[in-house]
Amino acid sequence: MITGGPGTGKTSLIESLQNRSIVCMPEISRAVTQKAQKDGIDQLFLHDPLLFSRMLLEGRLDQFREPKLEEGQPHLFYDRGLPDVTAYLRYLKTPYPTQFDQTCRDHRYDVVFLLPPWEAIYQQDNERYESFDQALLIFEYLLSTYQDYGYKVQQVPPASLEERIDYMLNHLNQLG
Repeated sequence: MITGGPGTGKTSLIESLQNRSIVCMPEISRAVTQKAQKDGIDQLFLHDPLLFSRMLLEGRLDQFREPKLEEGQPHLFYDRGLPDVTAYLRYLKTPYPTQFDQTCRDHRYDVVFLLPPWEAIYQQDNERYESFDQALLIFEYLLSTYQDYGYKVQQVPPASLEERIDYMLNHLNQLG
């Protein structure tokens, strides 16, 4: 599973993995945000963070339950995971149902790769409204939330896409 706050190069990394024919489950938050914008809500996450988060949790849970590796594929990567939902709610200091935590505890990823903020590549856009300082804080919430759920988080150093992919695949190969 690959996660990271805004502007960490996660999307480019996922695309590079897919270009290598590595199976990746897509991120769904932009689709949820864009659908809300079509319905007249500019930032659903800010307007109703609990509704947005519930939609993400359900979508990511569906992904968790349904993925299939193609024959000969040793790895499947998720673009963000279930604990991202609670990490962002914690960041916003928004209370959420205990069911969210239970879902994160019950559905575990084998490995969590976390991309740290990288100012040199950071850009804001229509869906990425956070400042770089906020991205730093979100990173801390992601790290601590995954650790709270018992994960040993692998931080992927800022580097070229090839070096990042090599780092991740080497780590997975060491696990066996």
